Amino acid sequence: MTLAGKTLFISGASRGIGLAIALRAARDGANVAIAAKTADPHPKLAGTIYTAAEEVEAAGGKALPMVVDIRHEDQVWLAVQKTVDTFGGIDILVNNASAISLTGTLQTPLKKFDLMHQINTRGTFACSQACIPFLAKSANPHILNISPPLAMDPKWFKGHVAYTMAKFGMSMCVLGMSPELAPKGIAVNALWPRTTIATAAVEMLGGDSMMHASRKPDIMADAAHAILTKNSREVTGKFFIDEDVLRADGVTDFEQYAMVPGARLLPDYFLD
Repeated sequence: MTLAGKTLFISGASRGIGLAIALRAARDGANVAIAAKTADPHPKLAGTIYTAAEEVEAAGGKALPMVVDIRHEDQVWLAVQKTVDTFGGIDILVNNASAISLTGTLQTPLKKFDLMHQINTRGTFACSQACIPFLAKSANPHILNISPPLAMDPKWFKGHVAYTMAKFGMSMCVLGMSPELAPKGIAVNALWPRTTIATAAVEMLGGDSMMHASRKPDIMADAAHAILTKNSREVTGKFFIDEDVLRADGVTDFEQYAMVPGARLLPDYFLD
């Protein structure tokens, strides 16, 4: 199966994992709604919704760049409606947008706490809520959250409880929405990387050394593609790991995804 002719609504698709998923879908000939905040070039972050749209079009897809702050309900609903008006519907929602601050309780201002919860948990819920009526009309509808398996081990909370709560909120949406939406045939799954992924967030956290010990976002894109082309009525409520998804599909060469071939890779958070 391919994503040819399918319409994806992807939050935070101007760079990183979101952009990689968009480009993989575009190579199939998909329509991609790029919902992100960056309209003007950022001094420290590469990519805008417009450069992402150019890349999607060059890869063979159709792009709809939209300035969307998913913390605002009205912007989400307007963007979803514009996507439907442009492409005729929505087949796939990828909740990728996320905010991170690996700080302890006393070091996390409530402004930062609110930002993470509004984008990660609330934003995921808002985008899902807005897309569900249209996903229900699709032949093979999927919601995919870029979030980790739920693991109630104190070590994943200690030192950054606010971030963990916000990120696990995305995963709890999978836990609750998958059985709720199963009668509509809408799959709701999560995808998380085995290793750190070379994104702006990783570069901010660990600099060049962490980037060199990471994999390219392409591995997440290929894993997402494998999930999103499965039968939505047969695969739902799963917490997928990128490497496991690709191994199950017969991939054996993972060096192709390494930023530095042969480098020792760093495991991502929330995975033993």
